[in-house]
Amino acid sequence: MTELIATPMTIDDATLSEIALTRDEYAMIIERLGRVPNDVELGMFGAMWSEHCGYKNSRPLLRNFPTTGARVIQGPGENAGVVDVGDGLAIVMKVESHNHPSAVEPFQGAATGVGGIIRDIFTMGARPIAILDSLRFGELNAGRTRYLFNGVVAGIAHYGNSIGVPTVGGEVAFAAAYQENPLVNAMAVGVIDAKKLVRAKATGVGNLLLLVGADTGRDGIHGCSGLASRELSETAEDQRPTVQVGNPFLEKLLIEACLELHESGAIVGMQDLGAAGITSAVVEAASKGGSGVEIDVQKVSRRAAGMTAYDVMLSESQERMLVVVKPESVGLVQSIFDRWGLHADVIGRVTDDGLVRVRHGEAVVAEVPVWMLAEAPTYRRVGRRPSWLDAPVSMIPPDPGSPAEALHRVLHFPDVANKRAVFRQYDWSVQTNTLLGPGQADAAVLRLKGTGKAIALAIDGNGRYCYLDPYRGGAIAVAEAARNVVCAGAEPIAATDCLNFGNPEKPEVYYQLEEAIRGMSDACRTLSTPIVSGNVSLYNESNGRAIYPTPIVGMLGLLEDARWRTGAGFQAAGDRVILLGSDEGHGLGGSAYLAERGLIVGPAPGLDLARERAVQQLCLAAIRRDLIRSAHDVADGGLVVALAESCLLGGIGFVGSAPTEEEPYRWLFNEAQSRIVVSVRPEDVATVLAMAREAGVPASDLGVVGGERLTLEGWLSETLTDLAKSWALDGA
Repeated sequence: MTELIATPMTIDDATLSEIALTRDEYAMIIERLGRVPNDVELGMFGAMWSEHCGYKNSRPLLRNFPTTGARVIQGPGENAGVVDVGDGLAIVMKVESHNHPSAVEPFQGAATGVGGIIRDIFTMGARPIAILDSLRFGELNAGRTRYLFNGVVAGIAHYGNSIGVPTVGGEVAFAAAYQENPLVNAMAVGVIDAKKLVRAKATGVGNLLLLVGADTGRDGIHGCSGLASRELSETAEDQRPTVQVGNPFLEKLLIEACLELHESGAIVGMQDLGAAGITSAVVEAASKGGSGVEIDVQKVSRRAAGMTAYDVMLSESQERMLVVVKPESVGLVQSIFDRWGLHADVIGRVTDDGLVRVRHGEAVVAEVPVWMLAEAPTYRRVGRRPSWLDAPVSMIPPDPGSPAEALHRVLHFPDVANKRAVFRQYDWSVQTNTLLGPGQADAAVLRLKGTGKAIALAIDGNGRYCYLDPYRGGAIAVAEAARNVVCAGAEPIAATDCLNFGNPEKPEVYYQLEEAIRGMSDACRTLSTPIVSGNVSLYNESNGRAIYPTPIVGMLGLLEDARWRTGAGFQAAGDRVILLGSDEGHGLGGSAYLAERGLIVGPAPGLDLARERAVQQLCLAAIRRDLIRSAHDVADGGLVVALAESCLLGGIGFVGSAPTEEEPYRWLFNEAQSRIVVSVRPEDVATVLAMAREAGVPASDLGVVGGERLTLEGWLSETLTDLAKSWALDGA
């Protein structure tokens, strides 16, 4: 054991709270080390054992996910998942959260969330080609919500637009449960030659560690432990210094330099610096490589005077990468970064002793076995079913208006309203890959240049459903994301996820997390969409109040022929509209129709996974036979909203009839799953209905496309102009 110069700390509860360690965990550290840690070591343990980095409460549950498949090249455990799409190409994908930073500083919190997830993609050697986002805010009419909403959207636009990666899709929802704790989940996707993946491993004794990119500052210290791994409080504004500050123009240079470096073949491994900064980067790289590392913090370029070893090791300054290279390649690597106006500092080397050794010049300021830092303790807790799940459902009061008035209200409900005011701020066509962008289809579709193929990307989740039934809500998140890429003409092949929940130490929250994962796992197995990467964001609470449990699923679909791409808008007068699937008596529980009236009551929509798979396969088969002109899934707002949206997106009306024996509000607005509204040429109706019968899928002819109104005879007849006014998102 090397003699340490730093002094062991006297620990009080406030210090432990700052670094998100419990008294028992502190005792465990002392037991494992055989001594009291010093200040630098304790800060490193706090970061690596935080929920954000160590997944203490979620790791045992995440083992339930299916993570392998014929197309999976790399599953969870690396910076991002990798999926084979043929022709020698692979897609690299991941979604992560930046919730707490965005609650404290919305612009930079969202911007650096985008920057961080993009680094996870190009650190694998892939070129980033798309960003998607999933956002949750409080009630839109609240002043703080406006502040957070505007700041987050501006931050995403600023970083994505500046860096030249298109933001091609996403979703936004609003509810009081997110009032103080918004959710900002960013998904990034890249493309790579499948044979040229770079892993985040520090291997080869004597190989050198280079820190490249931005200088290191004090921003982000305690970001993963003090901010991301505990509940927010009324003093959250005091945590602004823990939020990183991004520079997208520097990251653009970093992308190009790292991709050129990747092509040079000079690197052994590469790891981005995100949560916990240098500490996490070197520990993860050494752990994956089965090695040790030694670094000297004096060799780290800094942009702030007087920084201590503690500051340098825990800073989360953005736009930095750790590169492992052979000594003879250092000159080449530095010349590449010089050409891009970036510097690369040799800060350490790979060792064979299994230790993370931190020097300050000649003095050793920290020395800890890699495994101790990398293997955080895990907790398998006992959940408790929340009492509200078994409460009797109250009688739903009669609707105060007509079906037409109800439709206008639901269209205007912020969760349902058109998000054009948001996505028009994003550049979604840069790089010229986007074939179907925001507002054109249920999923974004991007060409794979040099092939005739395309990929479809969607991101989905519904916190109301999970609040009312965590298992169903988790399963529906997967099913809807898959259904959306199917509607765009793609076969779902893999998923990434972000699990946003409250404090897992509370039995009710742990139950929600466990059940949602179980539901997601069952859906992924049935739909053959393994989870290849993801992120867990817990402690999403403020002043003791948790958000809705909100699992978010990013889905990748593959179109073997890009010509199969299908939009959501009706195409031509005279086309017939067919509903694939049926509601089979589902009620209004969990619906946007009730939420718009302030009623969050169940039961949540049911989901038959076998039926879901059959509906998706039927829709895909019909698209591939060129029988489908448009496809749009029935989701928030129910069937009538799906019809209205297809009218509005296509700029053409619809005339149909409704079952006279039905209760109108239930038929119009229930959100039964496994339903897709498609339009077909009149001459193809019989073929599609026959295919449905053969597949065992209920299907019905709803009516005909045409005119300038949405008409359901006997119930409503509204002009598209009036519907478009109601569909606008207020004040966005």
